[in-house]
Amino acid sequence: MRSVELIEKKIMTIEQAMAQVHAWKTTGKTFSFTNGCFDILHPGHLFSLAQAAKEADFLVVGLNSDKSVQTLKGPTRPINHTQSRAIVLANLLVVDMVVIFEEETPLNLIKTLLPDVMVKGGDYTIDQIVGAKEVIANGGRVIINPIVAGFSTTQLIEKIKS
Repeated sequence: MRSVELIEKKIMTIEQAMAQVHAWKTTGKTFSFTNGCFDILHPGHLFSLAQAAKEADFLVVGLNSDKSVQTLKGPTRPINHTQSRAIVLANLLVVDMVVIFEEETPLNLIKTLLPDVMVKGGDYTIDQIVGAKEVIANGGRVIINPIVAGFSTTQLIEKIKS
């Protein structure tokens, strides 16, 4: 059964996310976490999300707010506003929850939810991954996915401009 209402319910506040994570953990379920801007979704994003989803029973995606994206990427980004990006992510079968964060990094979100597995793209090393120390200290794992060559939001934007 398909329901648009169920898709929108995947987008949660941090308080709602805490309650859902507690319910999962109470029943012995695990969750993986990844984060990003996901401004223009491309196959590299889809690969990374699918890999992250394989690591646990559920996948939580931390999504940078518009303000957060502008801080990281500059005043011309994001291309798509926060709610649009959240809805696109929530429509993906592999994504169980989307939580928007306002800060430059998801550290507070990670410390609050304490995922069982944290997954990031291969352009990071473990010591560069925000929240990795906290996840490992809590008994969790950190996984670095390989980058899918040829896919980049910045490259897509440049291609559209030219």
